[in-house]
Amino acid sequence: MDKNMISQLEKIIGKTGVLFTPEDLAVYSYDSTFEEHRPDVVVLPESTDQVCQVVRFAAENRIPIVTRGMASGLAAASVPFSGGISLSMTRMNKILEIDETNAIAHVEAGVITAELQAMVEKQNLFYPPDPSSIRHSTIGGNIACNAGGPRCLKYGVTGDYVLGLTVVLADGQILKTGGKVIKDVVGYDLTALFTGSEGTLGIITEALLRLTAKPKYARTALVEFSDLNDASRTVNAILSAGIVPATLELMDNTAIACIEAAMHLGLPLDMEAVLLIETDGADQASVIREIECVAEICQKSGANRVSVAKDEAERAGLWKARRSVSPALARMAPNKLGEDITVPRDAIPEAIRRLKKVSTKYGLPIVIFGHAGDGNLHPNILFDKREPEQWAKVEKMVSEEFNIALELGGTLSGEHGVGKLKRPYIERALGTVSIDYQKRIKQVFDPLNILNPGKVLPD
Repeated sequence: MDKNMISQLEKIIGKTGVLFTPEDLAVYSYDSTFEEHRPDVVVLPESTDQVCQVVRFAAENRIPIVTRGMASGLAAASVPFSGGISLSMTRMNKILEIDETNAIAHVEAGVITAELQAMVEKQNLFYPPDPSSIRHSTIGGNIACNAGGPRCLKYGVTGDYVLGLTVVLADGQILKTGGKVIKDVVGYDLTALFTGSEGTLGIITEALLRLTAKPKYARTALVEFSDLNDASRTVNAILSAGIVPATLELMDNTAIACIEAAMHLGLPLDMEAVLLIETDGADQASVIREIECVAEICQKSGANRVSVAKDEAERAGLWKARRSVSPALARMAPNKLGEDITVPRDAIPEAIRRLKKVSTKYGLPIVIFGHAGDGNLHPNILFDKREPEQWAKVEKMVSEEFNIALELGGTLSGEHGVGKLKRPYIERALGTVSIDYQKRIKQVFDPLNILNPGKVLPD
């Protein structure tokens, strides 16, 4: 980008908010995938008004804009493949209001999710969405991908808590959607349209988020199975009994081995799978009764052992194990490629069987964990990217993972989004009619195709 353009951006943002040295551009060239491409300039706005001015500048000069939070995404949605402006929202990190009476938080897009949760919990409120990247992902990024997490079985995904948005459109106009009311059926649901749009329709700068009462009690159990199929079937047995745990997580034997090697938590190494199950609520007796019913169902379904955490320290240890799966995998291989296919719950056993066959076929480990309660599995392929032969296998294995999900009536993603990596498969998942109308929506909101071009929809 020439000096004149950089000078114009500096007038809008200030010199400290415009980065263009090779070192700075390299930092903003990647996310949590293997993809990489440098932007021409990095801009760090501090207000919605500054975002508007940057977007108008980009529209006038036909410059692509890729919005970026903390770059924890796993679909390359924030990688600027077309160069242009990398618009980092990390300086827009204010919690503008906690409305205790209406149980609503008004936040800027750059707020870290865990920091919002900690803030509202001090006031006995609760923001349930809890993606695994909770300590280093932003609310804006969570909304852009409609992120989930372990608690989404009972509480739902990010989109279920978005009441309104402030969005800067591709021509620099500001659009406000929704509001503090719980029920609103006036006009089309534009809040839902922007949620999950991955920065392709507009730039989210602020959000109104619904809060709930903080659960007072929680009980957590680790359930061990020598047969992976028994673990999978137990998921449906629990839900069929009318119990909806706060979380119902699955980890296969490879995941267990990786965590234990890294953390020495005393996890069982002779089991094919474990389930991590948590109940919560406002009434202690009900929470205890639920976990006892869960334990009984697990034992009847073939569990080898059910261990209920005795106190908060044990509970924290169990959750530390679950949240450490991804980093622990580095002990088995230098690289991993993690996906998040979703299948109907009754298809979980078959999905796991087929994924294991893919692993055997190509000779590379696939570690399976995820949110079994809603069918959202995370098959992670372990490999060494320095070996071209292994990378070629990985590309084929990913394709087979997606085929398994679609053949079993599932879909390509439950929370990571499409970005660039899943574009080749999206038409098969949605059909040509759906893709055609989504392209028309994109054309209406972004006629110059400057907002995150080359993402989500196929060319």
